[in-house]
Amino acid sequence: MKFFSSIKYTFTAISYGVLLAVALLLLMPGLIPGLDDTSLATSLFKGSQAQQAPLSFAKAVSISSPAVVNIYSEQIEVNPQYGRKARKSTRLGSGVIMDTHGYILTNLHVIRQADLIQVLLQSGQIYPAELIGFDHYTDLAVLKVNASNLPVIPQKEQQTSLVGDIVLAIGNPLNLGQTVTQGIISATGRNGLSNTSYLEFLQMDAAINEGNSGGALINSNGILVGINSRKFTQSNPQLSIQGIFFAVPYQLAFKVMRQIIENGKVVRGWLGISTQNYHRELKGFVVDEIMNNSPAQAAGIKVGDVVYQIDNMLIDSVTSALDIIAETPPNTELTFKIYRQGNAIEAKVKIIELSN
Repeated sequence: MKFFSSIKYTFTAISYGVLLAVALLLLMPGLIPGLDDTSLATSLFKGSQAQQAPLSFAKAVSISSPAVVNIYSEQIEVNPQYGRKARKSTRLGSGVIMDTHGYILTNLHVIRQADLIQVLLQSGQIYPAELIGFDHYTDLAVLKVNASNLPVIPQKEQQTSLVGDIVLAIGNPLNLGQTVTQGIISATGRNGLSNTSYLEFLQMDAAINEGNSGGALINSNGILVGINSRKFTQSNPQLSIQGIFFAVPYQLAFKVMRQIIENGKVVRGWLGISTQNYHRELKGFVVDEIMNNSPAQAAGIKVGDVVYQIDNMLIDSVTSALDIIAETPPNTELTFKIYRQGNAIEAKVKIIELSN
């Protein structure tokens, strides 16, 4: 019994000691340096849990935005009427610095027929730009400025975008200065050189206005995922369309840029067929049409043939087959394995260059 009485006495003494300490702190908070009435009350009665930081993309923007530039392209328009002076018109756009050598990606429609192209960095520096080359199919152009130590946009070689990814569009809309808009990837496109339409680009709802074209589309980590291109348009002016904008996927844009730098243009292989159907049982694409004077016609390929292998590459979709052909160097001979009326045959096809 004495033992339990001793324990009870000890706990009682400790309790009184704690109550006395709390009372002293409330009455005289100055006993602890840096502790005032407000902080004491907060720590005692509201807890010390820190407030959660708000969700922000500031870090992503800060590491990528220095590599997004404003582009001003000037065109001299000569009036055919006698005595009238030439008129200068300026178009707005944006661009992305892709490497330290001064190569910049932008849209072709931003600098088309320009007599003078100027690039304004976010640091305030202005450089004249040289047009290295362009690609009509993807509406991309490559510029070069003679400068060093330029900021470069963060890139990931195997970058893949998924529907639902958060994206940020950086550009110079309406010459208001660098602006960021936010949205998500609404639909994804393809990354091969056979891209020729809206359906094969990235679709997103981050706003693109005049001046945004050619700017960067980044993810929430600040990595480049595409080059902002344009908004969806239709011939019906009464149809109000909102939230449908397009960007060229990064992997495709990078392929186009490398070819333009190396060749001055994009070189695509051409077979000369039309196909839209994939035969799931035979695992190949169905030839719907053969163009006259094409490599396919010369090789004896016929309408209705099912191509199930090109060289050692199996065909898992129509788009993958078109990309294989488009990315084959001209004058390369490929072996096509074909099912024709139940029989397996082979055809040697010499791919030629697709003319722009």
